[in-house]
Amino acid sequence: MEAHVAELWSTQEGPPDGPVMLLLHGAGVGAWMWRDQVAVLRERYRVIAPDLPGHDHSAGVPFTSSAELVEDLARLVRAHARGREVAVVGFSYGAQLALALATSHPDLVRHVVAVSALTAAMPLEAASRALVRAAAPLGRQRWFARLQARSMFVPDDLVDDYLRTVRALPTRDLVAVLAANAAFRAPQTWSAYPGRALLLAGDREVKPLVRGLRALQEQLPGAELEIVPGAGHGLPLERPTWFTTRLLAFLDPTTR
Repeated sequence: MEAHVAELWSTQEGPPDGPVMLLLHGAGVGAWMWRDQVAVLRERYRVIAPDLPGHDHSAGVPFTSSAELVEDLARLVRAHARGREVAVVGFSYGAQLALALATSHPDLVRHVVAVSALTAAMPLEAASRALVRAAAPLGRQRWFARLQARSMFVPDDLVDDYLRTVRALPTRDLVAVLAANAAFRAPQTWSAYPGRALLLAGDREVKPLVRGLRALQEQLPGAELEIVPGAGHGLPLERPTWFTTRLLAFLDPTTR
């Protein structure tokens, strides 16, 4: 099933009366990155996977700000939850949105899972954005897109989805999203979040990202933190079976 709520294209799968799970992709990919997870999660959960502004089927929706996007996502979830339990799972930029959504709407989000969320400053941020802007036309070339896809652990059978996404993604939106990603810091109310939290990253991630997640766990001692040996920036795509199993174990500890 497909729908347009709050202007964003999204899919909804699974039992309409089941607990709600919102899956938020990272910059430069799309809802398709959750394919392997949705195939399992939809057996129990009402899974909602939107394409974020500028991305894939939402390419015509301009990116304004993370704050406005969080409110759009809150409306999207409330339209489906109707008082039912909600879990929000995000990767990279989507993980930042998940943290912001959980802390700004703690009455709505019972579980939050943040995968590879950057919450600390990175060196040479301005130079990196300039490089992205300059390299954007290359991203529309199949050979270059395949190299990028490989670095992001996109499997071969999803490369066409990746290529479709990067070809449709306006450069201005990509640069704006990356700027928002770089500017994100841990929400001030994080330490008071009343729900359950799981923080994940690979140990091959950049050091500021891992340090930031450790700081989040210190601020909210009840949060679970796992740094996965040998993994890079892309756990849901790099280790899809492990990731889905870990997610389900967090949501239902009795399955461990």
